[in-house]
Amino acid sequence: MSSSSRTLGELFDTFEREAFRLETLSDYSGSGNVASYQEFLAGKRQPADYNSAWVKELRSHTSRGKRVYRVHILSRPLSPYLRFELGWGYQKNMSGGEEFFILDTTTRPNPLPDVPDFWFFDSAATAVLSYDKAGVFLGSEVLGAERAPEFAAYRETALAGAEPFADWWATYGE
Repeated sequence: MSSSSRTLGELFDTFEREAFRLETLSDYSGSGNVASYQEFLAGKRQPADYNSAWVKELRSHTSRGKRVYRVHILSRPLSPYLRFELGWGYQKNMSGGEEFFILDTTTRPNPLPDVPDFWFFDSAATAVLSYDKAGVFLGSEVLGAERAPEFAAYRETALAGAEPFADWWATYGE
C-alpha cells in the first residue's frame, strides 16, 4: 500500500519509530475538547480523566520505545486557546510520554511562515492537516513518499529553533 493511499489513523496505528507533529495555529478550539475548553475558560479545574484516551494511546506507543513529539510555533501573548492547550493538554499528555517543544516567534521571524500543520511518521509518511479560521479540523491529506525530504527539513528547522516546553513554560507559563 502506498503511503498516499493510507489514512492518518492508519499511519498512527502503524508507525514504528517516531511520530512528529508541527502545530502552527493559535486556536484549535473548534476541533475537539470543546466542552473542556469551555470549562477552562470558566475557571474550572482540569478533570482527572481529561484527555485520558489520548494519554492511553500515547502510552501504547511510548511504552514500546516509540517517540511522539511536537513543536508548536507560537508568539506571546498566548491566546486563550493556547493557555488551555499548553496548560491542560501538554501538561497532561506529557504523562503519556509525549514530548513538546516551543518555537517562540515573539521576538524573531517565523522560520516556517507558510508551512501547514502536519504529522510526520518515521521520516517517511506525511499527513498535512487542514483547519478553517475558527480552528475546526477539516481533514488530512496523506502525501506521497516523495515529499518526505521536504517535511523532514521542516521538522529539523522547527526543532533547531525550539526549546523544550518545560523550560519555556517555566518562564512564560501561566
